[in-house]
Amino acid sequence: MQDKRRFAVLLCAEDTEYVKKVYGGYLEVFMALLEEEGEVWDVYRVAKGELPADDVVEIYDGFVVTGSRSDAHGEDAWIQDLVALLRRLHQRRRKVLGICFGHQVLCRALGGKTGRAINGWDIGVTCIHPSPSLNKLLIPPHLPVIQCHQDEVWELPPLAEVLARSEKTGIEMFRCGDHIMGIQGHPEYTKDILLHLVDRLLQHKLIQNCHAEAVKESLDAREPDRGVWERLCKGFLKGRLSL
Repeated sequence: MQDKRRFAVLLCAEDTEYVKKVYGGYLEVFMALLEEEGEVWDVYRVAKGELPADDVVEIYDGFVVTGSRSDAHGEDAWIQDLVALLRRLHQRRRKVLGICFGHQVLCRALGGKTGRAINGWDIGVTCIHPSPSLNKLLIPPHLPVIQCHQDEVWELPPLAEVLARSEKTGIEMFRCGDHIMGIQGHPEYTKDILLHLVDRLLQHKLIQNCHAEAVKESLDAREPDRGVWERLCKGFLKGRLSL
């Protein structure tokens, strides 16, 4: 009998009460996008200091690094520990998919640079424009994805390749070899999760009402292409993509 494939979510944010009530937590949100029959999914609450030990890493077929309210260029102890882990995973050529903060912190770990987004917050449904490497996989030339970030990748790591851009963000996706891929957007999010986060940002005065109105307009104007994102993320994480 073949062993079940095993994946780990490196959770860099705390579950909100809304996400726990509606979805069961962010692990379940990611599993809804990525899980296939016969797999085992574990979670490590990285922001609380939980990381897989070096002797455990080898049991996993791949890792997903999530979004966070923290800055990928920050110096918190848990972020530095995560950067060190990601460097070890890169050295071992383990599959790692980074989402939003995860995209940025992967870039940092591999030698790139991150910081505040030059064009400010990007919140809502944004169309990104894939590179020829993705176009050959029959990825649409305009690919909508939910966004919620005020930081971005400034400079790619050595030997990395840009996979997608947008009007606001120059590096929406990147890859390094066939084992590292970062996505600035949130393919795992639903519209209601985004609206919940926008309400939280407004309550904490991190965005203005005009931002919230723009988000609602973008949600009315277009749908994120979840089917394509599911195919892309699963294909990368499980070795079915040839970039």
